[in-house]
Amino acid sequence: MQMELIKLVRNIYSTNEFIPLHAPSFSGNEQKYVTETITSTFVSSVGKFVDEFEQKVQQVTGSAKAIATVNGTAALHSALYLANVRAGDLVITQALTFVATCNALYHMGAKPIFIDIELKAFGLCPVATEQWLSENAFIDEQGQCRHKDSQAAIKAVMPMHTFGHPVQIDELLTVCQNWNLTLIEDAAESLGSYYKGKHTGTLGRFGALSFNGNKVITTGGGGMILCQNQEDGIKAKHLTTTAKVPHPYEFYHDEAGFNYRMPNLNAALGCAQIEQLEVKLASKRLIAEQYLQFFENTDYCFVVEPEYAHSNYWLNAVVCPDANARDTLLETTNKQGIMTRPVWQLMHRLPMFANELKGDLANSEWAEARLVNLPSSPNY
Repeated sequence: MQMELIKLVRNIYSTNEFIPLHAPSFSGNEQKYVTETITSTFVSSVGKFVDEFEQKVQQVTGSAKAIATVNGTAALHSALYLANVRAGDLVITQALTFVATCNALYHMGAKPIFIDIELKAFGLCPVATEQWLSENAFIDEQGQCRHKDSQAAIKAVMPMHTFGHPVQIDELLTVCQNWNLTLIEDAAESLGSYYKGKHTGTLGRFGALSFNGNKVITTGGGGMILCQNQEDGIKAKHLTTTAKVPHPYEFYHDEAGFNYRMPNLNAALGCAQIEQLEVKLASKRLIAEQYLQFFENTDYCFVVEPEYAHSNYWLNAVVCPDANARDTLLETTNKQGIMTRPVWQLMHRLPMFANELKGDLANSEWAEARLVNLPSSPNY
């Protein structure tokens, strides 16, 4: 089966050379816009392409306001801060995620609570979240959700749309309403994904996108805060531009802000990339369909979008029968120049998060032992 899969991947990408997991493609106005930026000398955080890129992402996602940042982690950190998460606070998230989700918490002195995933979208499970809160949390007289043992405030729920597949947002929103928590979507991987017709990252109070080199579109490095209302958007822009109060010449900052604005040079690349978004997404769905057909009637299960969603298929994934089958697939494909990867190590296994609060992570551990990501670059 492994050699047949290698043949399929080589046919998809029409090459006998090394095939990466997800490579960027530059076939539009990238060089033109970047050259224009260099010629203008406005290569830093001031320039027309920053505003244009924000507007284009805003239009694509339907967000009330989109604020460009230097990377996805900066977008997450800003969203958490705007949601009033501070040092010592707790935030519910999933153990099966990329480390950036938890790094954003770590560097602001907040702590994760690791809750299990469901096995449809491999995202944070609302049932497991509600169960953990019922057993381990209470709401105090001021309406603040707190951990029973430590009394620490639980401020937010932060699911991640794994591989671009939307989590069960409605159910998580209900949990948040029951426990007075803020929903912040780690939508780093899900540009072009929709939950019941609404773009991911726009259903919680805040969402965070990433435009790293391995994402659907790239700005080299970059991210975006998606805000559900204009007021939060204004605050986000102020906070990420060192909280400088506008003035013809004076330098006055009214709070401790962040220097998180995306440079114009990166935004120029993003403007060219987003012009090709629909073509890239269409190509990725065609590739996913070929994988789906290949794995039919085998012991391997290709990961498809949930029935409530329209996914971008950022990283195609397959569930192997067991850990041995996973390892064999990884070893064979990589030896043949086809880059495949296991899912990330679960966060509670990493040394900096080993002692954090967690629920039963049986589904997360099951998925960790079986998931393999397949080459997913758009091909057009």
